[in-house]
Order: sequence, then structure tokens, then C-alpha cells
Amino acid sequence: MAAARPAAHRSSHCVPRRSFPLIPDPSREKMAQPKLTMITLVVLAVAGVASAVKDEGGFVVTGRVYCDPCRAGFETNVSKSVPGATVEVVCRPFGGSKETLKAEATTDEYGWYKLEIDQDHQEEICEAVLAKSSDPACAEVEEFRDRARVPLTSNNGIKQQGVRYANPIAFFPKEPRKDCGNILKKYDLKDASETP
Repeated sequence: MAAARPAAHRSSHCVPRRSFPLIPDPSREKMAQPKLTMITLVVLAVAGVASAVKDEGGFVVTGRVYCDPCRAGFETNVSKSVPGATVEVVCRPFGGSKETLKAEATTDEYGWYKLEIDQDHQEEICEAVLAKSSDPACAEVEEFRDRARVPLTSNNGIKQQGVRYANPIAFFPKEPRKDCGNILKKYDLKDASETP
């Protein structure tokens, strides 16, 4: 038979139990408070970013309106922005003429406009169209040159999250400037028959 160990020896191998006080320790609460505050701030920041992202199907359409004094069809060194011009974004079904969307915006002092569209228009043709110029000396429009097509769908491979940039569109004066021939020579434009 094995001899019993002395009591003193037995107690040295025991792990003492930790007692938890029933009364909260104020020093622990003070240490936990900054952590809780930090976690709350992180959660609020994530929620704010999530709410700032447009819902799927929502878009911001932006573009620029300018005056083309040489009627060149592109911006030149004599082109100027048209502040206060009215632009419409219009959508219609493929092969149809009935408008499913018509939204309007006014250009800022630099000729830029911005419109929020709140839905996807995958099965439609959408265009930014010139409506009205604020400059009476440059207020003419030409059919098909008064608009820029804008894809308002998320299902087209465009990586920009909810932002669609329309090509610049232009108003024209009634008559081109007299020096436009010299201005356009600087752009080295050649007729299609002249190119190799």
C-alpha cells in the first residue's frame, strides 16, 4: 500500500481558484470604455460608407457642354464652355420612340452637368441631349450632333461604380468664325481621300 502524502505537499499542487467580485471594478470599466467607443466608431464609419454607395441600378450621369465656333464637331482651342445650358437625359426602348425617362440638368460655370438617375435602363437607349443654350450667339444644334449616348445599366462590363461620363456635346453659332480655316489647319485634318 502506498503511504498517504502529507497535507502540506498536496496543497502545493493545487491551482487556487480565482474569485470574481460581485461588485464591478471601476478600473476595468475605464479600460473597456475606449475600446467600446472605438468599435462603435468603426461600425458607424462602415455604415456611413455603405449608405453612401448608390444602390445597384442608380447612376450619376455627368458631361460637358461647349460652344463650337468653327462647327468642327470637336473641341478646338477657340471652343468655350456654356454655363447655364440645359441638358436632358432621355431613355427609350430599342426600336421605340416613347420616352421612359426624361431628366433635366443645368450646366455649372465650367459647362459641366450632373444628373442622378435612380434605376437601371438595360433594355433602353439613353442619351444626354442638348435642350437649351444660355448663349444666344451660340445656340444652334445639329441633328445627331446634339447628343451623346450614355449606357445606364450595370450589366455591360463598365467598371465605374454608378458613374457614367457622356461625351462632350456642343452648340454652334449661326455662322463659323472667319479665321476657322487657319485654326483647323493647326489640327492637320485631311480628307479621307487624302489619307494613305
